[in-house]
Formats: sequence, C-alpha cells, structure tokens
Amino acid sequence: MARDRWAEWILNRRFGGDEAAAAASLERLREVRDRVLDRAELQEGETLLDVGCGDGLIAFGALERGASRVIFSDVSRDLLDESRELAAGDSRAEFVHAGAQDLSAIPDESVDVVTTRSVIIYVTEKRRAFAEFFRVLKPGGRLSMFEPINRFGFPEAEGRFLGIDVQEIWPLARRVRDRYNRMAGGEEAMLDFDERDLLELAREVGFPSVDVQLEARIEQGRLWGREPPPLDHLLKTAPNPNAPTFEEVLDAELDAAERERFLAYIRPRFEAGDLVGRFAVAYLRARHGLSLKGG
Repeated sequence: MARDRWAEWILNRRFGGDEAAAAASLERLREVRDRVLDRAELQEGETLLDVGCGDGLIAFGALERGASRVIFSDVSRDLLDESRELAAGDSRAEFVHAGAQDLSAIPDESVDVVTTRSVIIYVTEKRRAFAEFFRVLKPGGRLSMFEPINRFGFPEAEGRFLGIDVQEIWPLARRVRDRYNRMAGGEEAMLDFDERDLLELAREVGFPSVDVQLEARIEQGRLWGREPPPLDHLLKTAPNPNAPTFEEVLDAELDAAERERFLAYIRPRFEAGDLVGRFAVAYLRARHGLSLKGG
C-alpha cells in the first residue's frame, strides 16, 4: 500500500533514496532536536505534546530525557504508525491523529510542553494553530518551535536558479522554474511569514513572554545552509512534501536536447561552488503565564 505524501517525503523523497544522505541529515536534525528541547526546559516527569511529530525525532528525544508522557501528533496516519512501531510498546507514548490547527483531541491545560519542528510552514491557519498551542498548555507551560524562514531565500531573483547565475540560459531556466511552481502547489503557506510574524502570532493568542532566535546566512558555495550534495543526488530529491523532485520537473518540461544543455550549464558551476545560498531559521519559545528565563 502506498504511503501518504507526508510519510513518503519524510522517509524517502527528501533524501532521494540515499541512505548516506539520510544519515547525514539525521545528524543535523539531532542538533535541532536538542536545541528545541533545551529551550523547552523539559523536566523529568512532565508531559510533552509534539505537534507534527513526523518520524518522532523530537518526541523520542523527550522520552529519552525522562518525560512521563509524550503525545505524538501528526496529520499523517502513516507516520504515526511508523512512530508507534518504533516506540515498541513504551507506555509513556501516545498517538493522536490531528493537525496543528485542530488539537481538539487534547484537553485544555493538559500538557507542560508543546514542541514543533518545521510545521507552521505547512499550516494555512497559523493563528489558529498558535491558539491551540496556548489552549493545551498548563499555566507556566512552554512552547518551543523550530521553523525555516523560507521568505528569506525565496522566491529567487530573476536570472538565478539554485543560487546560480543563469542569465545566459535564462529562458530555459525560467521554464524549469515555472514548471516547478506549477507542479509543486500548496507552497503559499511556506512563504507567507517570517520570524516577526511568529512573535506576533504567539503574542496575539495570549503568550505574555515570547522570544525568537534567528539564524540567517548568505553564503558562497553553500545551499540551504550546508554543503550541497552531488548534483545527481540533488536531482532525485524533493524539497518538501508538496514538491516534485527536480528530476521530475526536468522530465516534464525539457526534451532531451534541452535537458542536456541545461545540465551542461548548471553542473560545472554547481560542482565548482559557483552559487550563493540564502538560508534562515527561527527558534521560538514562549511561556504560558510566566516570564522566560535566559539561555
């Protein structure tokens, strides 16, 4: 049976089916997990709700840190099944099929910590999601989030593709870009906010204390904040659950001769690091009713 698009992306398409790339990505994500949990100030014996848990990266980290109860919540039943299997019957783990904007299965003031990682970028009703986070937290509870700020790097300027100056083949590259946009769909929510909006949304729903740590970089020779993978691997990856792989876009838009010309221009520049990457992420935390500590 085919997995839903969320599970297929989390478990396969974001890595292009490459196990080594998956392992490297997991190592980077562990750093994100630890920072989210550190900022949440999770204590042993507390209850944590991980919204948009995916394959359980943060939720399992909370179990390792001694949480007495961890609620795995996701819109994907396939990912919940994956996490349930990995939990191997741990009685502290619970599983709830729910999206961030409707956590009605979770009672008011019932959890100590809410965490998310790359969730709000897929939510159209962002204020409603923040209101749900506030509702389920106990007084003194904490919200800790990690979100990419895609607006910082996208859309790319005319004449650039994957950070590369493609003015010489811009008519061809523009067709590839436009085809990607038509095939992707559902990406508006990924670009309709920045770190200031996150602060305001948290404040509007009732959090009296909110802070954001923004990391933003413009770097020669790097893509999405890291060393770029080999081009042939990149072509097999999908940037997000709503998107096609770059290879699927090329197959849909270009004939064999056009594809050869396009890649003949892109490949040497990509491999030489002749690209400029723009990357930003935000770590938000908020407390329900009490001031935040430093750190």
